[in-house]
Parts: sequence; structure tokens; C-alpha cells
Amino acid sequence: MNLKVSIITVTYNSASTLEQTILSVLEQSYQNIEYIIVDGGSKDGTLQIIEKYKNKISKFISEKDNGLYDALNKGITMATGDVIGILHSDDFYIDNSIIEKYISTFIKNHSDAVYSDLFYVERTNTNKIIRKWKSGNHKTNSFLHGWMPPHPTFFVKKEVYQQFGKFNLEFKHSADYELMLRFIHKNKIRVNYLHEFTIKMRVGGQSNVSVQNRINANNEDRKAWRVNGLKPRFYTSYLKPLRKVLQFF
Repeated sequence: MNLKVSIITVTYNSASTLEQTILSVLEQSYQNIEYIIVDGGSKDGTLQIIEKYKNKISKFISEKDNGLYDALNKGITMATGDVIGILHSDDFYIDNSIIEKYISTFIKNHSDAVYSDLFYVERTNTNKIIRKWKSGNHKTNSFLHGWMPPHPTFFVKKEVYQQFGKFNLEFKHSADYELMLRFIHKNKIRVNYLHEFTIKMRVGGQSNVSVQNRINANNEDRKAWRVNGLKPRFYTSYLKPLRKVLQFF
């Protein structure tokens, strides 16, 4: 089964890192990839980098958006693949066999979604690992115990987005958490774990750039349960940030 994979990269003034992101997609050994770039109207040279690889990029738009999750929703709407993955413009795949391994996992397990592990790395020296996000296997009550997979490693069948919806734009910091909670915990899609590190992410993501943003994200985490008609345990909101702290050791 030759599943088509759509990879979405959202950019905004990403000239310093984007080329590595693009190359890590274009150099994948898996052939049936649709690469989509959604740009928010960059002014810094990002568009020149995209132009350099335009013949190998399947779809590209550059227009004002209402933030990261709105741009991702645009990309999901544009995607025609059986499976959709997201690779942010600060991130890159660790080697050129990653997509092949994902598709093998999808086919072997008849998965609706597959996730893996992620390294946080220093912005200027991507060989220096700051934090290791090792997901572990999903169990029925994992979300109740503060678990979530790293969103950039989360590949999902397009039909899941069609059935259960895209990112909820009420959320500015935790729309990825809300989406995975909705897909995995509430609607119980078939999710499988690819037991290896697949992506390097530069430190300094949107939800981590300030203490206030982290507080806002924690508040939105609680809201994610409410909007889905779910009830967390009293300790859920404490265990989730604690899991992140433990990833530094």
C-alpha cells in the first residue's frame, strides 16, 4: 500500500532555519510525499528560500493568517494525502528514512495516527540536545496522568481530521493539546508509537517563550477538557508540566 503523505510547514520570517527544514523533507527516501508550505507573509528572505525549491514543493501560499493554528488549518484543507504530518520551520527530521518508518507503522498496525519521540536542541548548535521527549506507549488513561505525545511527531490520517475536525482556533497556546485530547482520549482513534527519536526541534517554541505563555497554556489545557465534555483528575494539570521537567534529566 503506497500511502500518500502530506507534510505541512508553516512559516513566518523563518529564513534562518527554513532551508534545513525543507531539505529534511525533500531528502526523505519515501517517494509519495506532497509538501505544502503555508507562509504568513514573510518579509525576511523566507520567500526567496521557498523560491529556490519551488519545483519540489507541491503547494505554497503566502498570505496573512490568524496565527500558527489558522495557518495549519489552511494546510490541512489543502492536503490531499492519506496521512498528514506537520514539520515546523524550526524543526527537521533526524534522517532521511523517517517517513518510510512512519508509513510502515501505519500499514502494519492499521493506525489512524502514529507518534514518536523528539529532541529539543540548541538553536545555533543542533547537535546539542537540551531535552529529550520520550513519549512511551499510550494507554487508556494516559491523558489523565498528564501524558501527551510531542505534536510535531504526530502523523494523522486525513479522514480523522475530516471526521473529528481541525485545530480549534479558540485556543492560542494549546490547540495541539486540545486536538490530540479530542482525537485520542475522547474519540479513541487507533494510535501507535514509533519507538525512536525522529525530529529535532530548536528550543524557543511559541508556548515556551515566556512564563506568562506557559501559564496561559496551562489554563488552556484545562479548558481543552471542558470544551470536550471531559473531566480530568485533580492532579492532571500538575502532572503534565512535571513530565516536561523530567525530560531534562
